[in-house]
Amino acid sequence: MFTPKYPPQDTAPPATATAPTVHTPASFQPTAPAPVPVAPASNRPMVQLTPGSALALAAGGGAVVLVVGAVLVSMLLAVAITATSVAVCAVVLRSLLNAERNR
Repeated sequence: MFTPKYPPQDTAPPATATAPTVHTPASFQPTAPAPVPVAPASNRPMVQLTPGSALALAAGGGAVVLVVGAVLVSMLLAVAITATSVAVCAVVLRSLLNAERNR
Protein backbone atom coordinates (compact mmCIF):
# COMPACT_ATOMS: atom_id res chain seq x y z
CA MET A 1 0.00 0.00 0.00
CA PHE A 2 2.77 2.42 0.89
CA THR A 3 5.32 1.16 -1.61
CA PRO A 4 6.18 3.60 -4.37
CA LYS A 5 4.94 2.86 -7.85
CA TYR A 6 7.51 3.63 -10.52
CA PRO A 7 6.65 4.17 -14.17
CA PRO A 8 7.72 1.40 -16.59
CA GLN A 9 11.25 1.55 -17.91
CA ASP A 10 11.88 3.23 -21.24
CA THR A 11 12.06 0.55 -23.92
CA ALA A 12 13.14 2.78 -26.79
CA PRO A 13 16.40 1.73 -28.45
CA PRO A 14 19.36 3.94 -27.55
CA ALA A 15 20.18 6.65 -30.06
CA THR A 16 23.38 6.21 -32.01
CA ALA A 17 26.02 8.81 -31.36
CA THR A 18 26.90 11.01 -34.31
CA ALA A 19 30.01 13.07 -34.75
CA PRO A 20 29.50 16.78 -34.07
CA THR A 21 29.39 18.96 -37.13
CA VAL A 22 31.81 21.83 -37.40
CA HIS A 23 30.41 25.11 -38.65
CA THR A 24 32.78 27.49 -40.32
CA PRO A 25 31.67 31.11 -40.16
CA ALA A 26 31.27 32.94 -43.42
CA SER A 27 33.26 36.08 -44.01
CA PHE A 28 31.93 38.90 -41.81
CA GLN A 29 30.45 41.84 -43.70
CA PRO A 30 29.62 44.81 -41.43
CA THR A 31 26.36 46.52 -42.33
CA ALA A 32 25.10 49.99 -41.56
CA PRO A 33 22.67 50.22 -38.63
CA ALA A 34 19.01 50.43 -39.51
CA PRO A 35 17.53 53.92 -39.26
CA VAL A 36 15.46 54.59 -36.15
CA PRO A 37 11.81 55.26 -37.03
CA VAL A 38 10.48 58.63 -35.95
CA ALA A 39 7.00 58.82 -34.46
CA PRO A 40 4.63 61.04 -36.42
CA ALA A 41 3.49 64.25 -34.77
CA SER A 42 0.09 63.96 -33.09
CA ASN A 43 -2.79 66.27 -33.93
CA ARG A 44 -4.32 65.89 -30.47
CA PRO A 45 -4.01 68.83 -28.10
CA MET A 46 -1.82 68.37 -25.05
CA VAL A 47 -3.54 68.22 -21.67
CA GLN A 48 -2.44 71.10 -19.49
CA LEU A 49 -3.31 71.21 -15.83
CA THR A 50 -4.27 74.62 -14.56
CA PRO A 51 -4.33 75.26 -10.83
CA GLY A 52 -8.13 75.02 -10.87
CA SER A 53 -8.21 71.70 -12.70
CA ALA A 54 -5.47 70.30 -10.43
CA LEU A 55 -7.54 71.32 -7.40
CA ALA A 56 -10.65 69.71 -8.90
CA LEU A 57 -8.69 66.52 -9.61
CA ALA A 58 -7.39 66.38 -6.04
CA ALA A 59 -10.86 67.03 -4.63
CA GLY A 60 -12.33 64.28 -6.83
CA GLY A 61 -9.66 61.82 -5.71
CA GLY A 62 -10.28 62.72 -2.08
CA ALA A 63 -14.02 62.22 -2.54
CA VAL A 64 -13.44 58.78 -4.06
CA VAL A 65 -11.21 57.79 -1.15
CA LEU A 66 -13.83 58.97 1.36
CA VAL A 67 -16.67 57.12 -0.37
CA VAL A 68 -14.70 53.88 -0.66
CA GLY A 69 -13.64 54.18 2.99
CA ALA A 70 -17.22 54.75 4.12
CA VAL A 71 -18.40 51.70 2.17
CA LEU A 72 -15.68 49.50 3.65
CA VAL A 73 -16.34 50.72 7.20
CA SER A 74 -20.08 50.11 6.82
CA MET A 75 -19.44 46.58 5.55
CA LEU A 76 -17.15 45.91 8.53
CA LEU A 77 -19.80 47.28 10.87
CA ALA A 78 -22.46 45.06 9.29
CA VAL A 79 -20.26 41.99 9.78
CA ALA A 80 -19.58 42.93 13.41
CA ILE A 81 -23.29 43.47 14.17
CA THR A 82 -24.18 40.14 12.52
CA ALA A 83 -21.50 38.29 14.49
CA THR A 84 -22.71 39.84 17.74
CA SER A 85 -26.32 38.90 17.07
CA VAL A 86 -25.34 35.31 16.20
CA ALA A 87 -23.32 35.10 19.42
CA VAL A 88 -26.27 36.39 21.48
CA CYS A 89 -28.58 33.85 19.81
CA ALA A 90 -26.12 31.07 20.58
CA VAL A 91 -25.97 32.05 24.27
CA VAL A 92 -29.77 32.20 24.51
CA LEU A 93 -30.19 28.80 22.83
CA ARG A 94 -27.54 27.28 25.07
CA SER A 95 -29.23 28.57 28.19
CA LEU A 96 -32.63 27.30 26.97
CA LEU A 97 -31.20 23.85 26.25
CA ASN A 98 -29.46 23.70 29.62
CA ALA A 99 -32.72 24.69 31.34
CA GLU A 100 -34.53 21.82 29.55
CA ARG A 101 -31.91 19.32 30.67
CA ASN A 102 -32.07 20.38 34.31
CA ARG A 103 -35.84 19.76 34.61
